[in-house]
Amino acid sequence: MNNQLCERMRTHYPPGTRVQLLRMDDPYAPVPSGTRGTVTHVDDMGQLQMRWDNGQSLALIPEEDVFRKLTAAELAEEQTMQEVQGFEMKME
Repeated sequence: MNNQLCERMRTHYPPGTRVQLLRMDDPYAPVPSGTRGTVTHVDDMGQLQMRWDNGQSLALIPEEDVFRKLTAAELAEEQTMQEVQGFEMKME
């Protein structure tokens, strides 16, 4: 991937961006489809380094893997769920 494309990826997927994996073609350690995660950074090869919600840290390769950014509504739903879970933990 050339420098322009890497910079475009960094602009479009800054650290903290939430994505959902739709499909990963990795026969050795695939992240399951549907898993959500957070971009930690975009490396010099244009790969999205990830912190997946299931604890894995396998990178996304834009030319091979299929994924999407979460919508504003999905991000708001996640925030609400985190707040509810935090409230429930305080109640225990």
